[in-house]
Amino acid sequence: MTGTRIAALGHYQPAKILTNADLAALVDTSDEWITSRVGIRTRHVAGPDEPVDEMAAHAGAKALAAAGLTPADVDLVLVATSTAIDRSPNTAARVAARLGMGAPATMDLNVVCAGFTHALATADHAVRAGSATRALVIGADKMTGITDWTDRTTCVLVGDGAGAAVVEAAPGETGIGPVLWGSVPEMGHAVRIEGTPPRFAQEGQTVYRWATTQLPPIARKVCERAGVAPEDLAAVVLHQANLRIIEPVARRIGAVNAVIARDVTESGNTSAASIPMALSKLVERGEVTSGAPALLFGFGGNLSYAGQVVRVP
Repeated sequence: MTGTRIAALGHYQPAKILTNADLAALVDTSDEWITSRVGIRTRHVAGPDEPVDEMAAHAGAKALAAAGLTPADVDLVLVATSTAIDRSPNTAARVAARLGMGAPATMDLNVVCAGFTHALATADHAVRAGSATRALVIGADKMTGITDWTDRTTCVLVGDGAGAAVVEAAPGETGIGPVLWGSVPEMGHAVRIEGTPPRFAQEGQTVYRWATTQLPPIARKVCERAGVAPEDLAAVVLHQANLRIIEPVARRIGAVNAVIARDVTESGNTSAASIPMALSKLVERGEVTSGAPALLFGFGGNLSYAGQVVRVP
């Protein structure tokens, strides 16, 4: 099997910004209450005419441009999302159509907040096995479309956006490390998107305890599988759920020299979009250098998790 790498990244967020002050006019909350509990100050909100596949296509186009590639160079499109309304055509097929691709394989993956790291591993496996030559991997979610805006415990959390990565063969390289993934099926009720119309709900304290106590040793095992010590990580990009989860988990991993992604403060919880979007921004701002090791670790819905160490493009 050949090696793989992330060739380039891209991200997209809607223009409209919703502040904590805006939310305080909708529900019984305040800027102090939100920032002290989840660390979020702003979030981006897609309009009614801005579907998930449109955001995903914008991010994908930016990633392809950054890699110096055309849509015709891609033969696999994977989109991680749990908020697309339509079942068929799936989001990946609609992205391929928007970008004018030829005949790629197109698949959606629904692993909610851990969706991107699952999709990245799937693309890595496909390219290494030779069933794809180059993959466009996108995490995209429109969380505001499934939110109960009268519930102050959830409406303060969410935002919309998309992030993308181009995965390609790299003989002799290990640009994407082995994935470690799993779930806690009996606790899947802790994060839900259910009903008609579907609505996001969660048991916040259950998720907080699980994330802060159970995930750090799993993340350290991801580093072990990649042969990278936590103190040698240049960046840690966890699912951007809540600053009160991100900071203690990163600390318990032992990544003492790493830049910790804190995009949640300006973007909110964007589910599958959060990791690629946060990593893309770190690269764009020059906060991590090309070739440096970064831990990506998604967790959340289904109480699923998946992580891998990647080399920054």
